[in-house]
Amino acid sequence: MDSVQIEIDEVTTIEIPQIATSQTAISSTTKLSPFVYKNAIRTSLRASTADSVFAAVFSMTTGGILLSNFLVELNASPVIFGMLSSIPMLVNLIQPLGAYLSERTTSRFQYSLLTFGLSRLLWLILAIGITSTNLGKVTSEQLVVLTLLIVLFSHLLGGLGSASWLSWIGVIVPRKLRGRYFGIRNSAASLTNLVCVPLAGFAVSHWYRGTLQGYGVVLLVGIVCGLIGLGCQYFKVDVNPQMPNSAFVKCLQKTEIQPDAESPSSPQTSNPESFWKNSNFLRFLLYFSLWMLAVNLSAPFFNFYMLDTLNLDVSWVTLYGSLQAGANLLMLILWGKLADKIGDRPILLIIGILVAIIPLLWLGISANSLDIWLWLPLLHIFAGGTWAAIDLCNNNMQLGIAPVKNGSIYFAIVAAVGGISGALGTTIGGFLAQFTEYGGLLGLFAFSSLIRLVALVPLIFVQER
Repeated sequence: MDSVQIEIDEVTTIEIPQIATSQTAISSTTKLSPFVYKNAIRTSLRASTADSVFAAVFSMTTGGILLSNFLVELNASPVIFGMLSSIPMLVNLIQPLGAYLSERTTSRFQYSLLTFGLSRLLWLILAIGITSTNLGKVTSEQLVVLTLLIVLFSHLLGGLGSASWLSWIGVIVPRKLRGRYFGIRNSAASLTNLVCVPLAGFAVSHWYRGTLQGYGVVLLVGIVCGLIGLGCQYFKVDVNPQMPNSAFVKCLQKTEIQPDAESPSSPQTSNPESFWKNSNFLRFLLYFSLWMLAVNLSAPFFNFYMLDTLNLDVSWVTLYGSLQAGANLLMLILWGKLADKIGDRPILLIIGILVAIIPLLWLGISANSLDIWLWLPLLHIFAGGTWAAIDLCNNNMQLGIAPVKNGSIYFAIVAAVGGISGALGTTIGGFLAQFTEYGGLLGLFAFSSLIRLVALVPLIFVQER
């Protein structure tokens, strides 16, 4: 992270009340030089990047292709896959409550440790369930239900902490460096996926005691990595939500390129209810909700299509996932630098059109050698490169539109509305996929492309700082 430099014009010492790293509290009378301040930020950015690496391993083992293959091995139906995809989005409804609770705490770190720690420890129950299934004490149907329950409660706890974490990282990362930093951070996570997903897929499919037990072993490794990732947050500068006007925040704002402070689009308001009067935020909210609906009409069913309809081995699917992660890795830093120069909205509009046509490219894909060895790899590489821009710029726009004070409330509203829309999309998608007379999954893919294009229209009217 040495390439990310933070410039502060102050040459004198600054007084920082109630600012702490997660290691040691600094008293209200402590005076720190800008040099110490910058070192604290650099340490925080490195710790956050390390956290993203371990969190990527945890997410890889508790979701994505590995969890999908686990449910396929248990003979789960498409309805189960739809529920599996909709649960993480539906539970975003709890994010406003999580934001409300977090704003009344005195430590972002402690709140994050509580919510995400419990969320990740819950997956130990599934590991125990897999062992019980191998011993004949739990049936496959019961294990499917247990999996859905763990996904539900794990994401509920994660939803309570997500808005607080995003507000925390939004304060730590200077505005003018967000594109570059998140590009680097996300690249580290993508590199982890690129390396670990095929290794985990190979381990699961070749485990000497069967794929179910193989997944259980990989899951345990993922849980340990998830807990290590939480430990990395210990080295980040802690933020007290009760002091949004602290010297720490003011110092950070001096590093940012500010527009007119009185501009209507400048998110200086601190009233949690003021988002109803923020037309720019509401336009972004409309875009994001429609986009989540359109994307999730088809996104949860691509892996299911390869595993079930095309009957591909899980090792092939994990290989494609690694190619997608590799493309994502290579493009993230480029998109981050470009976003810092030209803004996030132009990238979202242009690349959004390319992402909108991706479901159409699945039409005609079959299990023949040409598609397996050429078209499916190219399709995943294309998806990885384009989605890198969408994920990065959507995140940056949220951080730019929301105010510093009570920003977690804004993030929670976006997540909640997006979660409802995404869950609705997966539900509708699972329902439409049952109608083979309308093309089944392939008809659903085509419909999703059309709705994705429609979703980009409100983004045209969003003003970017």
